Amino acid sequence: MRLPVVFILISVMLDSMGIGLIIPVMPDLIREVNGGTIAAAALWGGVLSTSFAVMQFLFGPVLGGLSDRFGRRPVLLVSLIVMSLDYLVMAVAGTIWLLLAGRVVGGITAATQATAAAYMADISAPEKKAANFGLIGAAFGLGFVIGPVMGGLLAEYGTRAPFYAAAALAALNAAFGWIVLTETVTDRIRRPFSWSRANPLGTLRTLRALPGLGPLLLVFFLYQLAFIVYPAIWSYFGQERFGWSPAMIGLSLALFGIMLAIVQGGLMPLVLRVLGERGAVIYGHGFDVLAFLALAFVTSGTLALVLTPLAALAGVITPALQGIMSKSVGDDQQGELQGALTSISALAMILSPMVMTSVFAAFSREGAPIYLPGAPFILSAVLILIGLSVFVRAGHVRPSSGVRSTPAP
Repeated sequence: MRLPVVFILISVMLDSMGIGLIIPVMPDLIREVNGGTIAAAALWGGVLSTSFAVMQFLFGPVLGGLSDRFGRRPVLLVSLIVMSLDYLVMAVAGTIWLLLAGRVVGGITAATQATAAAYMADISAPEKKAANFGLIGAAFGLGFVIGPVMGGLLAEYGTRAPFYAAAALAALNAAFGWIVLTETVTDRIRRPFSWSRANPLGTLRTLRALPGLGPLLLVFFLYQLAFIVYPAIWSYFGQERFGWSPAMIGLSLALFGIMLAIVQGGLMPLVLRVLGERGAVIYGHGFDVLAFLALAFVTSGTLALVLTPLAALAGVITPALQGIMSKSVGDDQQGELQGALTSISALAMILSPMVMTSVFAAFSREGAPIYLPGAPFILSAVLILIGLSVFVRAGHVRPSSGVRSTPAP
């Protein structure tokens, strides 16, 4: 594997780790700087998480557009340097407002997944794009597993230790990228930066105008809404339904993350050879419906543990969809497209937890008309069915012929 690709995968993994690395220490850290009860800390934790997702939503297209204009290399390296400094600020923060400012800046720097995906699109032949996007998904999955585990271990050395570790990792990766990362944006595909496009609404409006892309963006959004049921309610569901301890919940999430990495990083090329990108999207949706419905009604904790890694088999959807969409836009729009997908994912991260936790509370509270803690998984299954219907009705999308300059609206 080429060193620039290794750098890209490490960068994506750090973005993912940055979310989970600090989760184990946030309750204690918030009470350390702000006082109050665990309930009050949870409320502030929600504010910090939401601010992080909002910044990703707003700045995904900005960084993607900047990378189309100035190149992937400067955007990635500057973001890593700022990320490292941001973690150092959070490590010494003495007030809740400085922590909030840190999460705001952190959300901006973590929006570089769009630029990383655009780099991967730049260096990939059309038939290899979906498989290479699978590598990015695998790196994200590994970060999802490693982050909370590392954060929990480092917490033994104090609430600030994970932040110092994250700062060091980001700085080391920036140095690595400075040495090995080559630029892929040439004058042939370079495009002017436009604020009218470098925002979520402007980007989506521009991309929706391309033939067949609008329905695929909707499918991507519906899938993200459904998928986020796992981080949104899994810990509550596991405790309510099976009486799981935090350790067991962590184990089940680790199983899911490891399996997701195996599917997207190892099995993706095989799935593409057998089914193709379109077939992979259809298969993934069908498998997701079955997995969600099974989890909704399962009553055995052992069976749920078996279903958890199997549910990750639907992870082929995201890289296959990214591959189809990446081939349908011009070479000069890769950063813009990936920025839009980052914003869509962030928007789903903002909306889905509120919806899923509300549904969980409604069907698991005392006196609920129907006791069904797995109700959010039924909602996710419905969203997946709607997305599958949209995808099938959309038909095939014609690949782009190369560079396609789109005027600013």
